[in-house]
Amino acid sequence: MEAAIILVFVMGYLAITIEHSIKIDKLIPALVMMAICWALIALGLESFPQWFDSANHALLEGFGSMGAEEKMHLMEETLLHHLGKTAEILVFLLGAMTIVEIIDYFDGFSTIKDFVKTKKKTKILWIFSILAFILSAIIDNLTATIVLISILQKIVKDRDVRLWYAGLIIIAANAGGAWSPIGDVTTTMLWIGKKVSTGHLIGYLFIPSLLCMAVPSFIASFLPIFKGELDVDEEKEEKKSKFSGTMLYLGLGAIVFVPIFKMITHLPPYVGMMLSLGVVAIFAEIYSSSKFSMSVHDAEESDAHAQHSPVHHSLSKIELPSILFFLGILMAVAALESLGILFGFAESLQEIMPMLGTEMHYSYEPNGGVSDLVILLLGVGSAVIDNVPLVAASLGMFHEPMDNELWHFIAYSAGTGGSMLIIGSAAGVVAMGMEKIDFFWYLKKISWLALIGFLVGAAAFMVTRTLF
Repeated sequence: MEAAIILVFVMGYLAITIEHSIKIDKLIPALVMMAICWALIALGLESFPQWFDSANHALLEGFGSMGAEEKMHLMEETLLHHLGKTAEILVFLLGAMTIVEIIDYFDGFSTIKDFVKTKKKTKILWIFSILAFILSAIIDNLTATIVLISILQKIVKDRDVRLWYAGLIIIAANAGGAWSPIGDVTTTMLWIGKKVSTGHLIGYLFIPSLLCMAVPSFIASFLPIFKGELDVDEEKEEKKSKFSGTMLYLGLGAIVFVPIFKMITHLPPYVGMMLSLGVVAIFAEIYSSSKFSMSVHDAEESDAHAQHSPVHHSLSKIELPSILFFLGILMAVAALESLGILFGFAESLQEIMPMLGTEMHYSYEPNGGVSDLVILLLGVGSAVIDNVPLVAASLGMFHEPMDNELWHFIAYSAGTGGSMLIIGSAAGVVAMGMEKIDFFWYLKKISWLALIGFLVGAAAFMVTRTLF
């Protein structure tokens, strides 16, 4: 039965990886894979020799001698435990996405466009790279990419030039998301899973992530495509909501407040996110009663906005497919973890690496730990395979204590490694959709820059980790 569960997982994983070829949204195989894996566990429960206790991060003693009812009760408890942990992540993401949509409802991100005053290509490159790096740390790399490419489309009219900017935005957004607990789904998973703390995450990863963004941008600034100035059409400036700036700063401030709330109260992050969403929603409801008009052309849309709640409007625009995908993939990985499959794989990995002559790190035990090479390969793997299941698997495979450097290196590698392929990160996939970026164009033009940034940042991490 274990072989059948692994086969279902591998087939589902493959379907997720090649979703663009088979033209089936990745949430579908993720949900099917999750349901079938748990169904097979329920049907073959009595035949399994071991069970992994997720609460204590150890294999359960005496599982084989338990009765059928006791095993079924244990499976239900484990399923509920994993659902609770997954729900923490999903509710957190729902809150963050809603706040971002409320900001967009008030046209708040148009305020960022006002920062771009130059026509020089290299200066615009650095402005967008730095904005992507900072914004992705606050509102997550996926949302930052959507916002900045939307602004880019209004500033850079030449699509050939714009594709290069979009490629560098992907690299910068993924780098920025790696050092913030709310900047990337995988980092959020590690933070909510109590593997990393905010202070140590920033301390370990800020410099490596900054170099991962800055080095590719510096190299790109010498490329011919970024020489000279942009041809900018003088356009009549559109009117925007008088509350746009207020809602931008209020929304971003509310999201930044979440880690502070967690440190003060020690409550799970989703509680702070719900508080932040409530505060932003109060102001949104108050401001929306003014029945503002964003522009003459948007008068009809403005009237529609005035007739219903901005919170309801924002909730209707949330990326629900992404939420369901995370539910499917995290619960499917939980199925493998519960059977002790990931635990066994981790032990095998740790036995193999010394045989290959690889130096061992990340351990407080004499013979434990995982090599740097394994984590770097995980980063490369995240460019080919979605980084969410990779990090979810690592949570079940490794059992180092909170703030061990292993978890910070995983956060860096999984977060930034995806930049090496256009399909390797959520930021890349959304940019691919918005700009119709060709997979092989990105591979030829941008991937080498992303690889250099990834390796420079990884080298910087290996140096800076000695300071902690």
